[in-house]
Amino acid sequence: MLAELPWALEAGLKAACVLAAFLVLPLAVGQLEHKLMGHMQGRLGPMEAGPHGIGQLVADGIKFAQKEDVVPAAADRPVFRLAPAVALIPYLVALAAIPLAATWVAVDVPASLLLVLAVTSVGVIGTLMAGWGSGNKYSLLGGLRAGAQLVSYELPLVLAAASVAMAAGTLSLTGIVQEWSWWWLAWQAPAAFVFLAASVAELQRTPFDAPVADSEIVFGPLTEYTGLRFAFFLLAEYAGIVVMALLFTVLFLGGWRGPWGDIGAVGALWTLLKATGVAVLILWLRVAWPRVREDQLQRLAWLVLLPLALLQLAITGVGVVVLA
Repeated sequence: MLAELPWALEAGLKAACVLAAFLVLPLAVGQLEHKLMGHMQGRLGPMEAGPHGIGQLVADGIKFAQKEDVVPAAADRPVFRLAPAVALIPYLVALAAIPLAATWVAVDVPASLLLVLAVTSVGVIGTLMAGWGSGNKYSLLGGLRAGAQLVSYELPLVLAAASVAMAAGTLSLTGIVQEWSWWWLAWQAPAAFVFLAASVAELQRTPFDAPVADSEIVFGPLTEYTGLRFAFFLLAEYAGIVVMALLFTVLFLGGWRGPWGDIGAVGALWTLLKATGVAVLILWLRVAWPRVREDQLQRLAWLVLLPLALLQLAITGVGVVVLA
């Protein structure tokens, strides 16, 4: 139906839908994290904003908007001010290329997997800019830790995604879902483990939150940020969870595949339900696992995840040749 509209109107409607999803889904994940952690840790938390405190995240946003925007005297001002946008915008671009259903995708490019992987890796540059631009030694140390994590975990992440692309014979996310079969759950299980672990590290979430370890380096690259700029970094974190959960769903869980999944709205619902389960798993790791040391983090990447990803790639190659 959108294809029948003028090009400019179609593009405007798609952009509006992606922007709405970009604003709603990360906030929903943030609220889910607050409530999930509260119940898992046996505490109530703030309950005044709406029924069961479901409006607390909105109240926090209003609070951040009212705070003063402070720029440190020693900061590199252009870099410091631009960093939140660099951390946030790549996830908006990635969300536009991830299909929710067979026909529910804003930008269906031929090599959409490469596009999503490329733009999500740009997000860490915002963390590096924040660490450098703040003029704070703790922030700089956090930025360097973030850069080290990116170098270590980007390769296993890409290799795990390449295994699925090789199995499907396409770099299109839509094409991958169309080629997906239920027995891939076992065939690509090692790649799924590698991808999930590397995604958590890329997002700098617990147990891989060394770049923002508050007990060691205050709050790392975000130490000097206040007001809306700090809120944008938090939004980027939750947007990253949404994007990685959706990408994991498309690559390893069949995306919209399910009963009546060929119907656009039902297929999108299947994708969102599966992605919600993945997001809950990422949130659960924050409660269940302690922070790992920097040497343990690097050892996991280079001695466990990378060899496992290479082994999975070899297994997938043999499987593709045998089944061809």
